[in-house]
Amino acid sequence: MHDLPLAARLTRFRASVARRQAPRVAEVPGGLAVLDDEFPLSHEHNQLLLTEPKLAPDDLPALADELFAHLPHRRLALLDGTLTAAYADVLTRAGYAREDEVVMVHEGPVPAPAASVREVGAAELAGPYGRRLRAWMPEAGPEVLRQLVARRPRRLAGADDVRFLASYAENGELASWADLYLDRAAGIAQTEDVVTAEAHLGHGHGGAVLATALHLAAGAGCRTRFLVADAADWPREWYGRRGYRVVGASSGFVRTG
Repeated sequence: MHDLPLAARLTRFRASVARRQAPRVAEVPGGLAVLDDEFPLSHEHNQLLLTEPKLAPDDLPALADELFAHLPHRRLALLDGTLTAAYADVLTRAGYAREDEVVMVHEGPVPAPAASVREVGAAELAGPYGRRLRAWMPEAGPEVLRQLVARRPRRLAGADDVRFLASYAENGELASWADLYLDRAAGIAQTEDVVTAEAHLGHGHGGAVLATALHLAAGAGCRTRFLVADAADWPREWYGRRGYRVVGASSGFVRTG
């Protein structure tokens, strides 16, 4: 794996994280579909991921319909920017909404860990994460929110070493959190799902979690430390100020209803 270009290594890593979490996997040309009957409303755990352009573009919407006929959504992750160019038009015509992402690698000095951050279990994150989801998704029904909160333990299977990190405010409230995936053999670490509780925005807790994740990743021998950010949203610039550089792109395509 170390002989592969960086973009290819990160694409493989992301596909591996999804594969390892999935109770069911369907192999498809150029990628895989992950399925989870316990959390059917989680797009993260029921999606088609492509890593190579082996499928004919016109075949892709029908394949997604076949794989996810039992679900109210279709999600396709195109894990390399060249795939977006190959498949975007046909997916747009088929009614999919597009979400562009950037892949960012940390290249600055490794920061010191923050004293406010410690490793936590999924149960400790359930309440704060559920409240954040209700604010973000006011239209979501209770079963959607329940599944999105309850799915977190699935992520523990995503790599050889997965940790949930949280920063606590002085009053003892859980203020910010993130997932950290470590693969020592590949030398890769991914920080994912960095979230800050609304009451604690602007107080440095997100930066504390990110700094601690980077410190732990470096200590584990992971010289490639990356994350994925929305291409158009403000966190991209926030990560850039903390030593991250854009090295690639990917896209998600979603259709619901």
